Amino acid sequence: MTDADTERHPTAQEAVLARLRQAIVSGELTPGAQVRQEALAQRFGVSRVPLREALKILEGEGSVVYRPRRGYFVAELSLADLLEVYRIRELLEAEAVRVALPKLTDADIAHFADEVLACEQAGRSGDLAAMTGHNRRLHFALVRAAGMPRLERQIRILWDATDVYRSVYYASAQNRAAVEAEHRAILAALRARDAGAAVRLLDEHRAHAVEHLRSLLDP
Repeated sequence: MTDADTERHPTAQEAVLARLRQAIVSGELTPGAQVRQEALAQRFGVSRVPLREALKILEGEGSVVYRPRRGYFVAELSLADLLEVYRIRELLEAEAVRVALPKLTDADIAHFADEVLACEQAGRSGDLAAMTGHNRRLHFALVRAAGMPRLERQIRILWDATDVYRSVYYASAQNRAAVEAEHRAILAALRARDAGAAVRLLDEHRAHAVEHLRSLLDP
């Protein structure tokens, strides 16, 4: 039996969840917009059951809200929510980095470097969805190396809840250029096996995003 034979295909719910997240991150479903379930079910080629299940997951993450007798709406961007999530990420990701860095192999760092390059290329071409995906993969390559699946799961929930904020941040070419420089500095710290520098640079990386988004959410 080959790996292809044993590969698990996503369930209808998982496939719909991925497509809904992509629609929110890309801005197709904008903050405050109503999620029109019937139209989306037809578009995705599924019944409304997996769609409702996916929406319940997104509601739990804070990406959508349910309003009685009106249905689901994409959550409005909130400065308070952003600050809370990023503060929790700061604490959890620092622990993940400190545990992961002594375990990093040359192959791990090469994979991180590949994602840094792919993220840059996507950003320069203006493909914000691809940039968001590569950015996520490079960060989780580092988190996953810690070998702490429960910690990784908690960090993933936080990321899922704030993908839309990253898409807003990446809309600026100046911010995309800053992200490039920050990723390269983090990569240099990993190559030097300097956990302290890596944690500090990741803190600054998040802080720059928060600073920009604060100006938009709390003018």
